[in-house]
Formats: sequence, structure tokens, C-alpha cells
Amino acid sequence: MTTSPETLVTAAGRLLLPEPGSRPALSPGLRARAAAILLRMALELALDAYWNRITPSMTRVAKHRMLCLEWYTGHDTARRFRTTWSALSAACHHRTGELPPSPAEIHVRLHEVTALLTALQASPRVPA
Repeated sequence: MTTSPETLVTAAGRLLLPEPGSRPALSPGLRARAAAILLRMALELALDAYWNRITPSMTRVAKHRMLCLEWYTGHDTARRFRTTWSALSAACHHRTGELPPSPAEIHVRLHEVTALLTALQASPRVPA
């Protein structure tokens, strides 16, 4: 069973903003970290889907997927992708003595991921 990036973003949003009146079992920090993991997974799935449409051989090496993105989507989209992916990666990892990410911080990343999913679904730019 495969999950779409949009489904993961929706699940992350539910973790960050639980239904009114509900009593979440996890603390806000743990929910934010779990949402960050879902958002990073959504970005990676969207990037794989993008490269499968453009050139399937690009999905073999993860590092190449991000490095070559600039030539196909433009500098701004590639930079936003790298920045968002790096921030989410940092938020995903637990470090001793460090506070978990705040829900507000990850909520900002949720909006960035949503915008990036839209940008990756748009038609690709022809490399120069």
C-alpha cells in the first residue's frame, strides 16, 4: 500500500492541530516531531514521483535527486526544497539536552511542504 504525499501532509496537520475537545495522548513536542517525520516523508515521496515523471533513472541515488533539482525546477524551488528538507531532518532527530521542535515551527514547514508539492506537480522546466 502506498501513501500519497498529500495524505501524509493531512496527517501531519492533524497531529499539529488536534480536533477541538480531543485529548491527544502525545505531548505537543512529540506530536511536532512526528509531524516533521510525516512531512519529510511527503517531500521525499513527491520528489520520487517528480523524477519518475521526468527521468526514472534519477530515483536511484537520493543525493542526486536534490542536487539536480535546480536544473529542472529552477533555483528558487530547489533552494526551498533543500532548506525545508534540512529543517525537517533536523526536527526529526532527538538530541540529548535539546528541546523538541515547537508545533508552530513545524506548522510553518507544513505550509512550505504544501507549496513545494504544488511546485513539483507543475510541469518541469527544461534544463539549460
